[in-house]
Amino acid sequence: MNKYIVRASMVGTCVGGAILLKDYTGGGSCQSKASITGQTVIVTGANTGIGKETALELAKRGGRIIMACRDMGKCENAAREIRGKTLNHNVFAKQLDLASSKSIKEFAKTMINEEEHVDILINNAAVMRCPYWKTEDNFEMQFGVNHLGHFLLTNLLLKKMKESGNSRIINVSSLAHIAGDIDFDDLNWEKKKFNTKAAYCQSKLANVIFTNELAKRLQGTKVTANSLHPGVAETELGRHTGMHQSAFSSTILAPLFWFVVKSPKQAAQPSVYLAVAEELQGVSGKYFNGLKEKKPAPQALDEETARKLWEESARLVHLDEALSECKAL
Repeated sequence: MNKYIVRASMVGTCVGGAILLKDYTGGGSCQSKASITGQTVIVTGANTGIGKETALELAKRGGRIIMACRDMGKCENAAREIRGKTLNHNVFAKQLDLASSKSIKEFAKTMINEEEHVDILINNAAVMRCPYWKTEDNFEMQFGVNHLGHFLLTNLLLKKMKESGNSRIINVSSLAHIAGDIDFDDLNWEKKKFNTKAAYCQSKLANVIFTNELAKRLQGTKVTANSLHPGVAETELGRHTGMHQSAFSSTILAPLFWFVVKSPKQAAQPSVYLAVAEELQGVSGKYFNGLKEKKPAPQALDEETARKLWEESARLVHLDEALSECKAL
């Protein structure tokens, strides 16, 4: 059971078990046969799990794949494996630590100055239900990595993506967003008692809200932004949940999850679909559960919250200064 980790952060736990398993497994395979030869794709957290399978599937379609990861050893190994399986030699491992604004800016500078274009950005990396850790910039780890890191990265690459033409931004969220609440008085859990599940749900809600506000700001450009829930997946993401340490989980839940859990390959299908499907050209500001467009939680659609979250995120990451620092050389 130790490998059956839920991308939805065990949503049933977050919301008192009120959601049926079938509502958050998110099934289906991408049926599009579209090639992306000549397109450059960035996938964060691509050395394992859903990110690795997403990179593999898009490499099969001829893309130039940038695997953006914190652990370069694992990333190099994963890139080598994907090159061998696909015979696509345009698969590269690049250093990116989303818990460090310095690393994010260095990565963005490299992309801006070395890549001719960036056509697809898949913000996949995530931390789930970790202890109360802080990022290098003193943000609560889950909010810092899952939201603020990708917020900064995306904004630094926006100009390049606008110049690239019909580009797509894909933010991997979770059904856990429905249990999320954006606490503007204490985003980084410095005042109240830390709750790792609530912190994760907040970060995943922030992903959806950010996507919606980004899509609004991108109107009139050829860049789209959508978010998704990939489904329950067998990955390393939930290593901090302690599910495998519970006798109840091992004896009671394991048989149940055998029937509903996805492989990383299956869970990567929504990201692949949003990246390549011809029918999604121009579609923006939507949330997908698996391959189907769904309405997100009501709190994800509040425009005032979206505006405020954008402004607060920009302040926290010093966005104006970062944009100035990362101008193309």
